[in-house]
Amino acid sequence: MRAYSASSEEAVRARDLLKDWAGENFLTAAQYQRMEQETVCDSRRTNIFLRLVLFLFTLIIVGAAVALFFVVFLSNPGQRTTGVFLLIFAVLSYAGAELAVSQARLYRYGIEEALAACSVGFLCVGTQGAFFSGHRFAQDGAEFLVPAAGAISSLWIWHRFGLPYASLAAMIFVLWLPGYWTSSHPAQHSIVAAFYAVGLSIVAAVRPRHRSTYLNDRYSIAEALLWLGIYVAINLQLSSVNLLGQWWGGPRTTAAEFTRPFYWATWVLIWCLPPIVLARGVRRKDRFVIAAGAIAAILTLVTNKSYLDWQRHTWDPVLLGALLIGVALFIRRWLAAGPGQIRHGFTAQRLSGKDKQWMSVGSTALGLISPNVITPSPQAGSPDVRFGGGDSGGGGATSDF
Repeated sequence: MRAYSASSEEAVRARDLLKDWAGENFLTAAQYQRMEQETVCDSRRTNIFLRLVLFLFTLIIVGAAVALFFVVFLSNPGQRTTGVFLLIFAVLSYAGAELAVSQARLYRYGIEEALAACSVGFLCVGTQGAFFSGHRFAQDGAEFLVPAAGAISSLWIWHRFGLPYASLAAMIFVLWLPGYWTSSHPAQHSIVAAFYAVGLSIVAAVRPRHRSTYLNDRYSIAEALLWLGIYVAINLQLSSVNLLGQWWGGPRTTAAEFTRPFYWATWVLIWCLPPIVLARGVRRKDRFVIAAGAIAAILTLVTNKSYLDWQRHTWDPVLLGALLIGVALFIRRWLAAGPGQIRHGFTAQRLSGKDKQWMSVGSTALGLISPNVITPSPQAGSPDVRFGGGDSGGGGATSDF
């Protein structure tokens, strides 16, 4: 049922661990070479930067090929015809992803990922055009099948190819489902949270069987995303339909938009959920779940004043930053004071080089997004400023000096 065999996945995981340990000087060069020969992997891989480039280029090529097909062979197609052909292209894109994995042995190479993403996009747009654009199915209230198809296909790609962000795509598609069933905002929030809770219970039930396998990290990321999804669904200040408007200075979500019991129940939940998530992550020593709990706790502090409709001040971020710095220093010193700088299996020392890699990727991405943030733009001279040729220079100097 999975595109890659368990032996290939374990070999990739072992090689990543070996490279990580060697980078932190936990292994000598001789040990690394000997152990690397024992973990032979036939999958073709690349670095994160080339992976992103290949992903983007494949998206552009597939999109251009589909557009060229419609321009050359279909001059003025109807919506239903366009939808049918997009469904065909969805099948072809998925077949291309399967061939890239089975024949070319690509593993997180960007190309097969882009083909899989295109298949999901073509499936949703094609389903909308072929069955729900001006047809009786749209009047029967069955249009929710479009995001449902996107969620199901994303889950299949997550299971088949092991792409972590495919589970996030499925969660995003689920956000569209309640809008087709009810117009009540409390009901929509509750339905989304219920979907995520069901997914979380399934992951929590399946995950213990794969605790020591390569699937553990995959389920860990999915669980962390589901915890965050539940939190965002119940935090009305984050999941409001007018969230973008709030960011740009618009009106905030208030208790008047919801029933008072529902509004204040969600306020209680956003304070109760982060400790639960943190406790589960600490108990299982799961860094992704711990990170999800920490993010939820920070978001609770950020949105608390909005929930209570208190006045926000310009120094609030400063106080939050000081609090976070203090907590981080306290935890670090508490762990360092333990025997061997270890307490209950946790340490403040870096044991992996992955953090450095992600920081490098993040700093590179930040530099690409905002290249002019650090370097100030040159200031244009004012045409109204005239120095008079130095005739008014100090110390008796003139323009002829």
